[in-house]
Amino acid sequence: MSDAEPIQMPRVDGEPALEGLWQPAEGARALVLLAHGAGQPMDSEFMDAAAGALVERGLSCLRFDYAYSTRARRERKRRPPERAPALLAAQRVALEFARTRAGGLPLWCAGKSMGGRMSTMLAAEGVAMAGLVLYGYPLHPAKKPEKLRVEHWPKIRVPALFLAGTRDALSDLALLREHLPSLGGPVELHVVEGGDHSFKLPKRLGREPAEVHAELADRAAECIERWPS
Repeated sequence: MSDAEPIQMPRVDGEPALEGLWQPAEGARALVLLAHGAGQPMDSEFMDAAAGALVERGLSCLRFDYAYSTRARRERKRRPPERAPALLAAQRVALEFARTRAGGLPLWCAGKSMGGRMSTMLAAEGVAMAGLVLYGYPLHPAKKPEKLRVEHWPKIRVPALFLAGTRDALSDLALLREHLPSLGGPVELHVVEGGDHSFKLPKRLGREPAEVHAELADRAAECIERWPS
């Protein structure tokens, strides 16, 4: 795991506190709340790499575990994600905690796959945030491109950066490009050639994971700097 500081985020709904990881950046320009995907907790290899790359670019990063992920770690067995209302409730707690750490800096919501989808749902509800950074948005279930997860997109008014791979089984690029204009705020798409849903590349391309994470973080940092908060 990275050198992130373990923290707990209290809840007022009677549920146990959320577990989190806090990584402040020196001279931070913004704070990014980074939510994990369905199958990888906040301290997974992907999340460690993504958070570390953001911090290196002057973006403080706060991660958190959804409750099911904390239980899975303690019980040492896989658990399916909770339903959206429970996930959103936890993410609201993390977002409000992040505001206390932001110190007036712009607060961006980012997420890997499911975490990104939950972030967009909060944005569609009008929850205050500077913008969205979406790592592998799960546009549809695998092999079910007809079941699109875009019904809430027109209600999103904040800037959104979509980071996608050309081999992502959960996000057909043609469909993604078709529906991006439906978002109500500024939107950009950055495509990683050969990347799958976790941005893993075929060995024949000769690129290391760290190089890919640097590319993604560079794009995120550039958009956060350019887009108004």
